[in-house]
Amino acid sequence: MVTRRHFILATSAAAIFASTRVAFAAGDATEKPTSGGSLTWAVETEPSTLNPHLNGQAKAKLILRNAYESLLARTPDGGYAPWLARSYSISDDGKQYTFILRDDVTFSDGEKFNAAAVALNFTKLKEPTYSGSISAGHLSHVTEALAVDDHTVVIKLGRVYAPFLDGASGIEILSPRAFSSPQLKSGGSGIAGTGPFVLDRYVKGQEIRFVKNPAYNWAPATAGHQGPAYLDEVIYRFLPESAVRSGALSSGQVQVIEGIPGNDAGLFRDDPEFSYQTAINTGTPYTLYLNVNQQPTADLKVRKAFQAAVDVDQILQAVYRGERQRAWGILTPADTDFYDKSIENAYGFDPKLANSLLDEAGWSARDGDGFRVKDGKRLTIEVVQSQSTVRDQRDILLQAVQAQVRQHAGIDLALQYVDAGTYSSRQKDGQYGIIPNSTTTQENGVTIYFHYLPRDKGGSINYSRTEAPEISAWLDEAASTLDQKQRFEIYAQLQRYAILEQALGLPLYVPDDQIAAAVAVKGVGFRPFKRLPDNAYDIWLQQNA
Repeated sequence: MVTRRHFILATSAAAIFASTRVAFAAGDATEKPTSGGSLTWAVETEPSTLNPHLNGQAKAKLILRNAYESLLARTPDGGYAPWLARSYSISDDGKQYTFILRDDVTFSDGEKFNAAAVALNFTKLKEPTYSGSISAGHLSHVTEALAVDDHTVVIKLGRVYAPFLDGASGIEILSPRAFSSPQLKSGGSGIAGTGPFVLDRYVKGQEIRFVKNPAYNWAPATAGHQGPAYLDEVIYRFLPESAVRSGALSSGQVQVIEGIPGNDAGLFRDDPEFSYQTAINTGTPYTLYLNVNQQPTADLKVRKAFQAAVDVDQILQAVYRGERQRAWGILTPADTDFYDKSIENAYGFDPKLANSLLDEAGWSARDGDGFRVKDGKRLTIEVVQSQSTVRDQRDILLQAVQAQVRQHAGIDLALQYVDAGTYSSRQKDGQYGIIPNSTTTQENGVTIYFHYLPRDKGGSINYSRTEAPEISAWLDEAASTLDQKQRFEIYAQLQRYAILEQALGLPLYVPDDQIAAAVAVKGVGFRPFKRLPDNAYDIWLQQNA
């Protein structure tokens, strides 16, 4: 097959290793890692499912990546490194992706990793009965997944779709046996992967335990070593309260924690008995998405007034004590390919403008509590948030926003925390004024499509519910070219239109992750590109500490 571009990935492994470990891992390079031992890590979020295909929680990837792996790894600059695939190529017409696979990989259930297994994973993910909204995303462009031979898999697209590699390269590959397991939807020990650890025990609401896969010898080029993991086992304990996690680490009940509030950062950052690391995420900022199809946020003047009524800088300082970075656009600054910083300071806190816009929109009267009213109805915007996804003091952050829009513009922000089923139903039916969210699990431009395409065209998390023809046209144009510069320019137009012209959302802060660990814990760090806490593969315990 004649290809436009062929990528032999393994040749750059040494360079990838060097840049990755310097930037993203904690430890002394002069120390020699030792094998053995057990690590207990307290985490903020319990996985909603242990099937990585169906789990969209960014926080859960820290846990699930111990057992499940992808075709390619990401480098710090957003490039690709070999993992389960040794190389890939893209056809001249941009509609065919060929992956050459490793021939020495085995699933933890004994099944051989091969092209047939990869093709089966892509095929199953296209089935709505299995994957739900996932199949409406980048995989909707797949027309065929074909095993050419044992180690060559070809993925064919119906049209050029530039973000495809970003998403497809990160799909976790499950053992073929998984798709006939009764645990398929929930995940569990019957859903085997190829990772350095194997799921051993899961106690809902308490903890999950992984044990070393002794046969493992196919780490990605971005890893710190090759061969089996150093640890014998790793236990993730579910402690959703930040103060409880911090206390557990301080008292020695656990050795690592993540999700550290601004008030607690100094406890570990300034103490030589602990290491402390932080890294901002790729994806979307934590954003308040305003529903354009339901009143009162269907009114553009109300949406712009809401944006202008919030002093974001003041709120972030009050809640996070300077430990979080303000957001401005539709992507975070970590998205080096497509982040357009010209949006920064292009809008902001302006209570005079907010009140003027609301007066123009007919919300000029006030009730006895100071809220604006029109035709006898209060200016109420309902925020719907799934209780299970509240993290990083976001409940406190929303309360601060609630207080500000009341004080500065007379807007009644009603905070509704609901169960997962109610949240899904309200989101699907559009019964909300605002949905707050950030997304880290998707890659580069893929997340833009999921957030801004109409829902029936793949916009599975289009919380603003926009169907603006301008946005759809820009996304279609960007998807049709592999020219990164051209895609950047298109996304920049979309960003200014979405935030400045249409006020589809108010970005609040750039999500980041924090890790604190006992000083004896070495090798803990972040994934090179997404900057999420990485799995336990490179972690080892200093024996003489």
